[in-house]
Amino acid sequence: MSTAEGEEAGVYFDSPSGITFNRFGGDGIMDLLAVLLRQLDAVLVVPGGPTMIQRNEDRELLPASLKDEWPVVVVRTGAEIDQGIRAS
Repeated sequence: MSTAEGEEAGVYFDSPSGITFNRFGGDGIMDLLAVLLRQLDAVLVVPGGPTMIQRNEDRELLPASLKDEWPVVVVRTGAEIDQGIRAS
């Protein structure tokens, strides 16, 4: 995946419901990631970091392993995703 500004991210489809991103960063990529999460109604799981959801009520839908072992953060924008990752 890449932006018009030349930012890039590795994207891998692990299964019908799993997508892995690596080597990503930059405002444009984070904004694209936020759009993708909204479009797919998805959760972002950062290994060793927070689980990112779009709505506070989504917290109750998470399996115990995701909400009990790691922080759960509500994010809606690329900037909020970036902030959540940096804070972990």
